[in-house]
Amino acid sequence: MDKFTTLRSVACPLGLENVDTDQLIPARFMSRPRNAGYGGYLLHDLRFAADGSKRQCIIDDPICAGAKILIARRNFGTGSSREAAVYALWDFGIRCVIAPSFGDIFASNAVKNGLLPAQVSEADAEQLLAACSADPTKIVTVDLDALTIHAGSLAAGFAIDPVRRLQLLNGWDDLELTLLHRDAIDRFRRLHPEERPW
Repeated sequence: MDKFTTLRSVACPLGLENVDTDQLIPARFMSRPRNAGYGGYLLHDLRFAADGSKRQCIIDDPICAGAKILIARRNFGTGSSREAAVYALWDFGIRCVIAPSFGDIFASNAVKNGLLPAQVSEADAEQLLAACSADPTKIVTVDLDALTIHAGSLAAGFAIDPVRRLQLLNGWDDLELTLLHRDAIDRFRRLHPEERPW
């Protein structure tokens, strides 16, 4: 996994609340192989009608082309534990989602795949949405080390679990995080049979 330190990009002001994992990628698309890419199915039912015709959706607007940051309202990624929801965001090009709250499993899956779930206050989310809607070319800077978001003159702090932050900053997966304790693990394996021979 690549290290995540600072991200600079235009941001897509999605502005929806309660976006669940079935909206992020409907279950009917999850039988496709992962290496085929899931980005085209991101928010599929919001972007396409039943007959396949395109609906208006901000993520398809040319003003959001190349956006690596998505700004939403509360309760983003709620619902089932499907990791494919993160795959869809990642394959679409999103590297950070800014929202006031996240589904717990979604946030965990996001970090395991290198995507930052940046939790801001509802007031800051509203200000960021307004700023990026008013000026779609505005560059947003997300600094994981400083836990700050800047959009022009607007500055906001964000929260993330400290262990998840450490993983992203260092590009560590769960195994690499566990191996930080290798000396203690080796010591336990060596001494355990002697200390507990029964």
